[in-house]
Amino acid sequence: MKIEDIVSTGTRATRDGFGAGLLEVGKQNPQVVALTADLLESLQMQHFKAAFPDRFFQVGIAEANMMGIAAGLSINGKIPYTGTFANFSTGRVYDQIRQSIAYSHKNVKICASHAGLTLGEDGATHQILEDIGMMRMLPGMVVINPCDANQTKAATMAIAEYYGPVYLRFGRPAWPVFTPEVQDFKIGKALHLASGTDVSIFATGHLVWTAIEAAKELAAEGISCEVINIHTIKPLDEEAILDSVSKTRAVVVAEEHQRNGGLGDAIANLLAHNLPVPMEYVGVKDSFGESGKPLDLLEKYGLGKKDVIWGVKDVLDRKKA
Repeated sequence: MKIEDIVSTGTRATRDGFGAGLLEVGKQNPQVVALTADLLESLQMQHFKAAFPDRFFQVGIAEANMMGIAAGLSINGKIPYTGTFANFSTGRVYDQIRQSIAYSHKNVKICASHAGLTLGEDGATHQILEDIGMMRMLPGMVVINPCDANQTKAATMAIAEYYGPVYLRFGRPAWPVFTPEVQDFKIGKALHLASGTDVSIFATGHLVWTAIEAAKELAAEGISCEVINIHTIKPLDEEAILDSVSKTRAVVVAEEHQRNGGLGDAIANLLAHNLPVPMEYVGVKDSFGESGKPLDLLEKYGLGKKDVIWGVKDVLDRKKA
């Protein structure tokens, strides 16, 4: 596909895609149950509760208990989906996830909304930017970060078919929708959005659209960008990444996360062992966030379109050197 052919059909929050997917998978699989820690409507879980009240558990502001309950439910064959903010889904309950879910490979789906800077006005205490790194370090944990509402819905449904712990990350703001309404989501398989010859841009979550916008602007300057959506950060689609980089010999990674520990580090590790090339990170530079408008925060912390463009031009200069 050509980069100019990728267009937005409107805006919708990725958390809305989660709510729609949870309801649909609840209809398809009676073993699916849902739990939330006092954030029913923030995660759009009210639709599931209305349809399946006997399969829904409101645990209150007790996230650690929620993880323990979910682990227990999974022992009896249920497929628990836990729901709270990404900060409370990881940082607040990391011990419970590690000990009660990951260590024994429980079939629990940890669903985390309001991730990253785009949580906005709630500020640094809620804007977790370390969660991908925390979760991808846990043995056996699948880490998924979809790019729009449609892909989030598809991912929410797909993870019910996978046995084992999953971390599903999504966000709060209305965001461009550009993937098909009906799609086949495959865990661990990157999506090739646009072909290019000069540089590979690997992006995840909200920054996939940012990468697309940057690639369009760069195309007007004669720079050919290959854009790949890495919706699954673990397991990483190593074959797709190496195939692309073997052609372009230059890499930019864009993510709404700390530079440390996220997708950029995962790709850097892969390339260091197989195909070292010039590489640039577009991510938060070892900093907490602050209260503000989502788009303003992305620009301030170096996650805007101009930052992707700068990253591309930097690695191209280094490739020529």
